[in-house]
Amino acid sequence: MLNRIPLQLRAIAYALRGGFLIRPLIIAVVLGLAGAVLSSAEEARPSISAWVPTLLFPSHQDPQVAQNILSVIATSIMTVVSIVFAILLMTLTLASMQFSPRILISFVRDRATQWTLGIFLGTFSYCMAALPAARSLPHPFSPVATVLGAMVLALLCVGWLLFFIHHISQSISVNHIVDRIARETEQVIDELMPHPRTLHDVPPHPLPDTNEPEFPVLSTMSGYIRFIDTHALARAAREQRVRVRVLRRVGHFVPEGAPLMTITRHRHLRADRAAELIGTVDIGPMRTLQQDVEFGILQIVDIALRAISPAVNDPSTAISCIDQLSRILIRWIGRIPPDTQMFGPPYVLRVIVPWIDLDGMLNTALEQIRAYATTDAAVSLRLLRLLQDVAGTVDNERLRQRVIERGAPIVEGCRGQLPPGDVEALAKRLATLESLTLSRPASPHAA
Repeated sequence: MLNRIPLQLRAIAYALRGGFLIRPLIIAVVLGLAGAVLSSAEEARPSISAWVPTLLFPSHQDPQVAQNILSVIATSIMTVVSIVFAILLMTLTLASMQFSPRILISFVRDRATQWTLGIFLGTFSYCMAALPAARSLPHPFSPVATVLGAMVLALLCVGWLLFFIHHISQSISVNHIVDRIARETEQVIDELMPHPRTLHDVPPHPLPDTNEPEFPVLSTMSGYIRFIDTHALARAAREQRVRVRVLRRVGHFVPEGAPLMTITRHRHLRADRAAELIGTVDIGPMRTLQQDVEFGILQIVDIALRAISPAVNDPSTAISCIDQLSRILIRWIGRIPPDTQMFGPPYVLRVIVPWIDLDGMLNTALEQIRAYATTDAAVSLRLLRLLQDVAGTVDNERLRQRVIERGAPIVEGCRGQLPPGDVEALAKRLATLESLTLSRPASPHAA
């Protein structure tokens, strides 16, 4: 169980970093401590309040003025916090209904919203922490410097509220949403696949064909595979002297009691050793963007499908989604895929992990949109443009051909569904795409 702690800590850190808990809580605690410390320091050293202008506080010895200001700010801030939460919930509901429930995670991870909640709650904590210092008994004391800090925070909250309203009005724009999802997906690609693909890319080694029997290791819980600690899995396989084959890749659902992986040699694996292997796989109730590049694509595809549905009929939104899909595919195809085979020691295969391949990426990004866009010439043309853009950045002939082959089904699906003029335009775009097989513009990365 100790080997699972790093994976659990990573999952907790990822969940807290993307929620409305950790960052607002830290800001609120810090500002609350600042109010308590500043008021205590001001009481210990009265000279701190001497520099506060008398224009703001004509009498530095009247605690009732400080009490009234702090209480009014605290009360007003809590009213504004309720308004902020109402705006936020309305935005989440609108985004879920209009676009896709899957994109809510991107709203929850929005740092501007987290800072907004943190600053407002922190201002309230600051005032509440400083309020007990303003007292009349046993001797009058008015923390005027602390009150001045509360007034500055109140002005900051007013300006931040205007910024938050402007930010929310932008964040519900579909272009902003798909751009944010695409950027987050590109970050996952950069972390998972840091090395650029070379001109003469070597295909992965074929899996070994052995007659050695493999025995299943059953999953102990139901959920989606969100993260696989491949290094820990290889270390555990090496220590147990077995070969491990993970049966499902990141993003797939595995029910409790179903085989999660198979191992060699041990028909009856000890419970502690099975727990060590299973503990290298993070399984949860929903997919995340820790290692799941496909999940980012699915979010954008969901928005595109809803946009081209007869109920919405918004091809411009679908075209914007296709544009963002092209940047993700270009980033993915330009990197070396993660290792599917891990050895230790050299030439001793220990772990086989499946990752999504090029065909899987293209299927996820294109096939559903292609099937629903057979009656929309603009969307189908943009799909062909996507393939042209992606193929134009690929130096490897084998991979480029696999991208180009996706163009013909788009045109064939539109025949009989669109007017002859639109089909002719699609055929011309397809001819331009297929010409990349023989003559492709020089890539700036070819050198």
